Amino acid sequence: MSSSNKTFIQQKAHELGFSYIGFAKAESLDEEAKRLEAWLSKGYHGQMHYMENYFDLRTDPRKLVPGAKTVVTMMYNYFPEDPSRTGFGREQNEDAPKLARYAYGKDYHFVLKDKLKTFLAAIQEEVGEVGGRCFVDSAPVMEREWAKRSGIGWHGKNTLIINPKAGSYFFLACLIIDLEVEPDPPIKDYCGTCTKCIDACPTDAISEEGYLLDASKCISYLTIELKESIPTEFKDKMEDWMFGCDICQEVCPWNRFSKKHNEPEFEPHPDLLSLSRNDWEELTEETFRKVFKKSAVKRTKYAGLKRNIEFLKK
Repeated sequence: MSSSNKTFIQQKAHELGFSYIGFAKAESLDEEAKRLEAWLSKGYHGQMHYMENYFDLRTDPRKLVPGAKTVVTMMYNYFPEDPSRTGFGREQNEDAPKLARYAYGKDYHFVLKDKLKTFLAAIQEEVGEVGGRCFVDSAPVMEREWAKRSGIGWHGKNTLIINPKAGSYFFLACLIIDLEVEPDPPIKDYCGTCTKCIDACPTDAISEEGYLLDASKCISYLTIELKESIPTEFKDKMEDWMFGCDICQEVCPWNRFSKKHNEPEFEPHPDLLSLSRNDWEELTEETFRKVFKKSAVKRTKYAGLKRNIEFLKK
């Protein structure tokens, strides 16, 4: 493939709002597959049984997309506020329970999937017949591994991808195509001796050495993925998070470089910022459907969010 085509793809990605883009050769993730297998065997995925499915597809993009030659990985900023602030709307309601920042606006799956379809169509128009598929956290694709391989970030000790110029408040999206593109080299791990994320995690979900997450202890898992009652052992450890958690990102020094996103679709529903703690505790299903109509919060459903809010009560 010519360098001009690679340049076109990079430019088009930036036009669509993606902050960073990297390329990696589509090949089997052998070492990553061993780590995933060990992680699953320890039960760190909790009740996320879907992570056990399609193991071969998850660890080899060529089996997911026949003829695949390149994995294009992109980062899309969702950071809404100043890094010094914890949780949204704190000027409005100091006592309101917290939502993870990624869930403020419209569900990112819809926003990014539309952009990726436009992106693939543009590549096909510019380059010619190019086969491929778009992925946004909804198929057996190891986005973080591809982000690391393509050099747009490194695996932080909190297991998130960290970019040295912009931090970690990003969604990852992948385009797996049958077009050969020169790969980009990975970058160095700059976590160093820092243990802020490990020290700050209230449920000890991150291992003492870092780089390993017991998801079954993670507040994001407990408030979103877990369908049963939240275990009582976490009663005083939720730090007021009712959906997801940003603690390991809030304390990460690299997020001092976070800048506000430019995506109108990620702006919060106007009613969100006006809800007090009492409003949340008395949340009706009608209000839930109105406020979270197109939100990622729908994943936990009304009953799940009510369960979380009840669990936070003293």
